Parts: sequence; C-alpha cells; structure tokens
Amino acid sequence: MAERPIAPAAPELVLETDAGSTVMNPGQDYHVGRDPLSDIVFDDDRVSWHHAVLCCDHDRWTLRDAQSTNGTYADGRRIEEWDVRPGSVIRFGNPSDGPRAVPLAPPEPAGAEPVEPAGAVQPAGAAEPAEPAAHGPSVVSHPELTGTYRAPSSVRPLPVRTIRIGRAEDNDLVVDDLTVSRHHAELRAHADGSYEIADLGSHNGTFLNGAPVTQAPVGPGDLVGIGHITYCLVDDELQEYVDTGEVSLDVQDLTVTVDGGGKVILDHVSFPVGEKCLLAVVGPSGSGKSTLLGALTGQRPADHGTVLYDGRDLYHDYAELCRRIGLVPQDDILHPQLTVRAALSYAAELRFPGDTARAERQARVDEVIRELGLGARAGQPVHSLSGGQRKRVSVALELLTKPSLLFLDEPTSGLDPGMDRSVMHMLRGLADDGRTVIVVTHSVLSLDVCDRLLVLAPGGRTAYYGRPEDALAFFGFEQWPEAFEAFDRDQDRDWAGEYRDSPFHRYYVTEAGTQPRLPSAAPAVPVPPPLPRGWGAQLGTLVRRYTAVLAADRTFLAVMIALPFVMGAMARALAGGRLTRDTAMNALLILCVGAVLTGAANAVRELVKERAVYRRERAVGLSRSAYLMSKVVVLGTVTVVQAVVLTLVALLGVDLNAPGGRGVLLPPLAEITLAVALLAFTAMTLGLLVSALVRKEEVTMPLLVLLAIVQVVFCGALLPLHGVPGLEELSWLVPARWALGAMAGTIGLARTVPGTVTADPMFRHSAGIWLLDMGMLLALSVVYGLLVLPLLRRQEPAVMRGRAAR
Repeated sequence: MAERPIAPAAPELVLETDAGSTVMNPGQDYHVGRDPLSDIVFDDDRVSWHHAVLCCDHDRWTLRDAQSTNGTYADGRRIEEWDVRPGSVIRFGNPSDGPRAVPLAPPEPAGAEPVEPAGAVQPAGAAEPAEPAAHGPSVVSHPELTGTYRAPSSVRPLPVRTIRIGRAEDNDLVVDDLTVSRHHAELRAHADGSYEIADLGSHNGTFLNGAPVTQAPVGPGDLVGIGHITYCLVDDELQEYVDTGEVSLDVQDLTVTVDGGGKVILDHVSFPVGEKCLLAVVGPSGSGKSTLLGALTGQRPADHGTVLYDGRDLYHDYAELCRRIGLVPQDDILHPQLTVRAALSYAAELRFPGDTARAERQARVDEVIRELGLGARAGQPVHSLSGGQRKRVSVALELLTKPSLLFLDEPTSGLDPGMDRSVMHMLRGLADDGRTVIVVTHSVLSLDVCDRLLVLAPGGRTAYYGRPEDALAFFGFEQWPEAFEAFDRDQDRDWAGEYRDSPFHRYYVTEAGTQPRLPSAAPAVPVPPPLPRGWGAQLGTLVRRYTAVLAADRTFLAVMIALPFVMGAMARALAGGRLTRDTAMNALLILCVGAVLTGAANAVRELVKERAVYRRERAVGLSRSAYLMSKVVVLGTVTVVQAVVLTLVALLGVDLNAPGGRGVLLPPLAEITLAVALLAFTAMTLGLLVSALVRKEEVTMPLLVLLAIVQVVFCGALLPLHGVPGLEELSWLVPARWALGAMAGTIGLARTVPGTVTADPMFRHSAGIWLLDMGMLLALSVVYGLLVLPLLRRQEPAVMRGRAAR
C-alpha cells in the first residue's frame, strides 16, 4: 500500500461490506479487487483482479475505478472517479447484484459536523438515509433560462467553414440518431467570425436554446439541439453533449391550481431524481398523482414552479426536450387488432423522419422487441396478449425514440400480483439500462424494487420522499393500508410540515438537489413540437394503419358487408318491380334510413375508442387534421361503397317511374345512387361528430338509434315541414331531408304520390332544387367535419391546445 502524507484533520472512513467493516485511515490508498493481497477482497468473478482504489485527497475520500472490466457503480451509476458519500451503495462488477460496500462515516471537511439524520424514525437496523449520487462535472455554459452542467462528450475546434450535420455518412458531423434527418442542418461560419444555424427542412426540427428555428445567429453559450445531441459554442471550441439517457430531473416548487386559483391540487412539490433512478409515486385518491405526472411531462404545465431536465428548464425548452420524454398512460395506446410488430412499425413511421429507410425503422423495432422480451409475441394481435404483455408493448412503443425520461401512469392497474411484480421488475431493468423512470401507481406490492418513493398526501402535498424501505417507519405504521387510512382519517394533520421538518427532507431534497433553486414564478409557456413528418406523409401512414385495423376487425367487416344487403333487401321488398303510389315513399324512406345507419354506424365509435391513442400521438407531433382526414378517407370510401351496394340491391331493375323515364340531370338510378352515397357520407361525418362529443364508447349506440329516429321524423316523408315555423328551419340541419328531396325530385314523387307531404317544394323535379339538395349535403358534411376539429382539440394535452389546427 502506498503511503502518503496525512492531510490536516482528514476524516477516517468506515466501509461496511458483507465480510464486515473496515476502518480506513486517510494516509493510505485502499485497493479493491480479487487479488488476495488487496485491502478489500471480493471473491467474485465479476470483480477484476485490481478493480478500484479508495484514497483520501486532502479532506475528502475518492473512489477511482482501476479500468475494471465490468465497472464500478455508485448508487446504480457507473463511475470512473467519484466523491464518496455517506450511506451510498457502491457495487463492483454489476450495478444491481455485484459485491456491495457502504461507507458509514460521512467525509466532511475538517471541523464540520457530521451529517446524520438525527431524530429520524427508522425501522430497527435500517441504514441511514442515503444521499443520491452526485452528477457529472461542473457547469460548462449557462445561457439564459437554459443550460447544461455536464462535461462535453466531445470537443472540436470551431469550424472556419460551413459544416453540415445529419444522419447520412456524407455529412461533416454524422449523428447516429433515427430522430435526425439524413441532412438535418448546417452550422454556417461567416467571414466576420460569427455563426448561424440553418435547418435544412428536417422533419423533427432544429432548436436554438430550446426553441425551433429555421435560420438564426448562434453566439457563445447558445445551445443548438439536434435530436439527442446539443452543440454549444464555448470560446474557440464546438462542444458536443450527447444525451445518452443518464439524466437527472430536479422538481422545484410545482404548484397547480384550478377554479381560477381558488383550489390548490398540487402544493409546492419539490424533489430531485437522480440518473438511472426508478421513482414510484403513490398516494390516496385526490392527492394529485395524475396532476403531478402532467406537470412533469409538460402536458399540463404547472402554474408555478420549475422542472429542470438535466439542468435545462423543461417548460422553456419543451419543443426540443419533449422528444426525449416517453409517456405510457394508464389506457393502452395501441390498436388491439394489429399485431405487436405492425403496431410498433406504424408508430415508428409516425415518429421517425420521412427519410428514414424502412430497413432502419424495422431494425429499431426489432431492437425494442428484443429488449422487452417480446420476440415470441411479435406476430400476435395485441388483443390476444395478457395485461402485462400489453403493457410491455406500450412501453416498447415509447422506447422507439430512445427517451431518457420514461413516465408511466398506473402500469399495473388491473394486473394480478404476479404480473404487477413482473412489470415493476421490467421498469427496474429499464432504469438500470440507463434511463430515469417515474411510475405513478396505486400498488405497494413492489415498492422495494424502486430507488426512491414519493408519497403525496391529500391536497397534493409531499408527505414523504426518500428510500421506500424507510417510508412506513417514518409514518409510524407497519402496513400501507394503515397509512392510507390515516391520510383519509387525519385530513387536518400537517403531513407535509412533518416531512419538511425531518432529516429525510434535508437529506433527500435540500442537500440532494443538483441544480440551483430558481425563484418561484409562473413558468414559461411550453411551445409544442413541430410535426415529425409532413402532413401528407402522416396522412398516408394513418390511412394505411386505419385500413389494417378495420381489415383485422372481423366483427366490423361482417356488419359492414351485411348491413347494405339487409337494408337493400328491405327496400327491394317494398319497391317490388315498379315504384308506385303505394311503394315509392316507403322505398325512398328505407333508402334514407339505411344510408344514415350505414354511415353513422361506421363512424360513431371510431374517435372515442381511440382517444388514448390520439392523445399520446398528438403530444408527440401528430397533425390533428391529418388524423381526422384519415378517418374521413377510409370510412368515407367504405361508406360510399356500402351506399352504392344498398341502392343497387334495392333498385337495380326496378321501374323508377321517373317523368319521361329520365332523371333531372342524369339517369334516375345514377341520381338516386349519388343521393344515397352522399347522404351516407354526410351521416358518417355526423357519426364522427357524435364520437368526438361523447366521453364513453357505451353511449354511442343509443345515440345512433336517436340519430336514425331524428332522420325519419325530419326528412319530410311522414310530416309536412314546408311552412311550419321552427320545424322547417330545424329540418335544414338533417341530412335525410335533403337526400329525400333529391330522390323525390328524381322520380317526380309529387306526381306519383300526390298529397300534402309531397307538395313540399323540396320534392320538385327541378335541376335547381336537385343541385340545392346535393349541395346542402356536401355543405353539411363539411360543417360536421369542421366541428370535429375543436372537439378533438378539447381532448388533447393542455400544451397542444394553443396550437392552430392543422
């Protein structure tokens, strides 16, 4: 062992291992390894012969990895050199189950009081609260409202010419990131020594200090974001920071209010989350868990407070950083009819740039499938999977873009205890692989696999933040049900105050925060991300995906095929061989009802059942209008085909008894077919409107029946509407009114069936009237479609609602 001068008043260090305790003096270096001559010996094949060295530099202890094969880990993070901290867990050779060592004496400077959680309530034999791992090197640059504190991944001289950045090999700076376009941006050097960044029409955008830019000057300290990489100009260097996933999150004084600020649902919540940390958030109903999730992801920003993503203001830089955040909501964000591979492949098309080759996307899909152990299930429809497997697929979808932060909302809801633990162990593995994972859960069965636990009390206040194993003892209970009962029973108890006055708060919140405290103020309004792909490309992908979904739905296919034949056969039975005074009105009425039922039934469930999918995809840049148009294109095509079949089954070969054997402008059968098809299409858009209005899929069927009844009453076949105040104007909003008028005009219904009802001027055999009827159907379909857009907006994350529909 090498001898060195003892630093003045340097502290001793007590290192506890499974073999016992070692008191280490600051005048020596302590070697760790498999070598029997080492000071601390671990007989484990994962530990190198000479693995690491513990030494005292001046007034603090340092752990240095000796270029070991399998690495040295402090609080789950691989380290090369690390300042030893009290209570931290050090592992050698493996971050989860390698040989373990825990320093027990805090390495304080000479004369300082030891930091101990005095007075903390802990279970017998429990270790003291462990300070979270320290982060990387000191701050490099501090641009206004955004910054980075890590050492750069690489440094190169500032270019003296224009350099191109992108994914393709012919760029000057090649970025291995599928979220980056092949030729993404240029950093242009000017003769006067200034620089500017220019986006080259990239799909996911180029960002300057968190805001999307097309072309903008770049100065010292500014951050240029491209995919998962940030560039910064410092002195005469271009520094590159690669977001590898090992990021921290610092939550400062998050507050959310409703009712104009009169009710607080999240009350000054603060806590730090270290790298590769698995954090569980629990609490009774009404404690603000979902509200906190919305604030942390930026989808429903807090009214006050700050979220720092690795030192950068998440709200201010949201347009750039949101692509590094994955969110798995409680409801599955998948189409159950698709296979696992197909669902992931379509999601990759929507999230990756349009210039990403199919082979590149599929390679990433295959990589995620392997990572989550879904290889044997890749060809199965999602609906055939177990609850735990479906949750894995939802997580796989979010991992496609390699997020550094992964949030999950109630991932174990509805799962049995075995599946519950399986999902939590999956999340443990994801965190160990280099992500920060935050899970909101109601289950307390597997909290032991988490690094940190946040307990929220009613009113959105922090009741506890720290290691899961210390929580119950801190509250003074033995079982979690007792603690939750106490939250409901003792609502006047100051849970947050008790925690704030405890040493746990000092250890895990005050002293563990890695970023400077920012003044509590209204945060910046997040800017939504740009579209990841062009509008047309999104529409094409959505149309193909929706077609595949409908084609895989056997029940839908059966109803879709059977309905026009059934309704057509009914109309045919009424029409006989010729439309007469006794049959004409009833036959046309059946055609109207059949068209309305066909179109509306196709669409009335389609938006409400996909609401969770739409909300998540919209948050990552899906175009609202492209999504709606994909429904219109696919359902419209299906509906028009059904309407044509319905009309031909009903009237092909039937003498329509039109005046002179002619229609108004076209052959009678062609005019009636057009009217029925346009009515069905308009009813389909009306069905989409209803689907966007309702909150639950179960109420759509009663509303479908109501729609059909309204069409019958106000179409003009049963009641005289012309000249009746109120009823006539109301009937203008009913598509069947105009369709029946067009068909009645085609066959000259007033001549065939004289009477008060058929005297309606809307039934005249006139080109002007017929064109008005058809034009009104078109106008109504457009109006219904436009009304769907603001209703879709109402279902979106709050951060997206300020964006114009497109």
